[in-house]
Amino acid sequence: MKLVKEGLFMTEINKEGYGADLIVDSLINHDVNYVFGIPGAKIDRVFDTLEDKGPELIVARHEQNAAFMAQGIGRITGEPGVVITTSGPGVSNLVTGLVTATAEGDPVLAIGGQVKRADLLKRAHQSMNNVAMLDPITKYSAEIQDPATLSENIANAYRLAKAGKPGASFLSIPQDITDSPVTVKAIKPLTDPKLGSASVADINYLAQAIKNAVLPVLLLGNGASTAAVTASIRRLLGAVKLPVVETFQGAGIVSRDLEEDTFFGRVGLFRNQPGDMLLKRSDLVIAIGYDPIEYEARNWNAEISARIIVIDVAPAEIDTYFQPERELIGDIAETLDLLLPAISGYSLPKGSLDYLKGLRDNVVEDVKFDKTVKSGLVHPLDVIDVLQKQTTDDMTVTVDVGSHYIWMARYFKSYEARHLLFSNGMQTLGVALPWAISAALVRPNEKIISISGDGGFLFSGQELETAVRLHLPIVHIIWNDGKYNMVEFQEEMKYGRSAGVDFGPVDFVKYADSFGAKGYRADSKEKFDQVLQTALKEAANGPVLIDVPMDYKDNVKLGETILPDEFY
Repeated sequence: MKLVKEGLFMTEINKEGYGADLIVDSLINHDVNYVFGIPGAKIDRVFDTLEDKGPELIVARHEQNAAFMAQGIGRITGEPGVVITTSGPGVSNLVTGLVTATAEGDPVLAIGGQVKRADLLKRAHQSMNNVAMLDPITKYSAEIQDPATLSENIANAYRLAKAGKPGASFLSIPQDITDSPVTVKAIKPLTDPKLGSASVADINYLAQAIKNAVLPVLLLGNGASTAAVTASIRRLLGAVKLPVVETFQGAGIVSRDLEEDTFFGRVGLFRNQPGDMLLKRSDLVIAIGYDPIEYEARNWNAEISARIIVIDVAPAEIDTYFQPERELIGDIAETLDLLLPAISGYSLPKGSLDYLKGLRDNVVEDVKFDKTVKSGLVHPLDVIDVLQKQTTDDMTVTVDVGSHYIWMARYFKSYEARHLLFSNGMQTLGVALPWAISAALVRPNEKIISISGDGGFLFSGQELETAVRLHLPIVHIIWNDGKYNMVEFQEEMKYGRSAGVDFGPVDFVKYADSFGAKGYRADSKEKFDQVLQTALKEAANGPVLIDVPMDYKDNVKLGETILPDEFY
């Protein structure tokens, strides 16, 4: 290495190296610990370099799942997860993972291989317009044309992925760029720009609105689930007992000690939850880190009557059902910390407290389901009872999409933010196991529970091999009914019959065995209780799968209307 004078500055120059070295050095400089992906000819020099330098390479069994793993890193840590794939289908297989990440506010940096620059406009092997394909579903999509700009592009893409509302960034890198000699040194990350709080005038406006309100309610979305914001919300609720409704992706923000006084459930699918009733009754909804994609305002504000004030890092997307009268834009945690002294001493009127007590006594705690089931099957609430008993607050539970996700989102209690993970923007099948792999990597001292239906499991079940290879302490539970049941029961509610939801049986115990994992079947609540205890112990040696035959007879009740609703 030597220093070269450029104008008034000294620039560090590498003696030798390739574009691939610059890519990897840039990732190292950004403290990236894991890279997920699958190699191929157009990007293999990067993988060759990773072997020598790190970060740790996690080879997946499908690029879509590698993208989910990167998303899981982003969801849990707030820093972009990194996925690298080859050209052609390697890049196109990223689409579902990246659209899920961008939609749901999770930072991801995706790097895709590309044909040599000379072949970009030809019908060459695997030649396609990567940027055009991924531009609509990412925050940033670009193709690098000069090897000397690799590091600066990575630095910018990384920053953009986590700035404002997080999402995916994508860089397409032609093969001859990664293979080119470079002399510039990788850029070290700059200090992240720090937002200040919202303006004092806006904070005072909100404080006065709360003091004048009869029933103010906090609606907490995914953006409120960062460690800093969660801590600020808990300080606020510890001093001023305001009722709270979480979205599915905001699960766990309200701590165990605050639950009784403040928590009134989650909303995220049908408009028939206690939280929906509370939002309808409220004369002031304070939406914190809320994104409409988590639960559209047309559901919880169907009458277009809610008075809404927003606290967020970016301006809201306005629609007919979401018209905030004020937006407090800035660092959410700092804004809440300044709000606290301004509303200190506020308490809900007695009439509101009586209403909340009635809501809790008559609705929240009164679950009207008959848990009598056919022999050999288990009721969803019995599964949840066992899970609730055997999980600790610090365990991570990842949930796929299907009927099980509705039951879990409504009735499984979580007391730590970003420890109960849902896909409720795209509602993407297959996320649970890849997310569990990510959770096991970044939370190595915890057991991880992953939950899917039998349909969704086989969208990413091949990653069981990845989990086995890495000896990850994951217990994966399959709620098995032999159908795409979430679609089935909604079709039956809408049309009186179902269509396109049947598929053949799979012996998941043998499936787990074939991958080198442990497999069990639990066909009663008592058996599931025993098997889960065993599985949590055995998971110290690697993944364990539990197949639970489910009785979904009560699923139609999940969609029963207590407030005007629309099905979709």
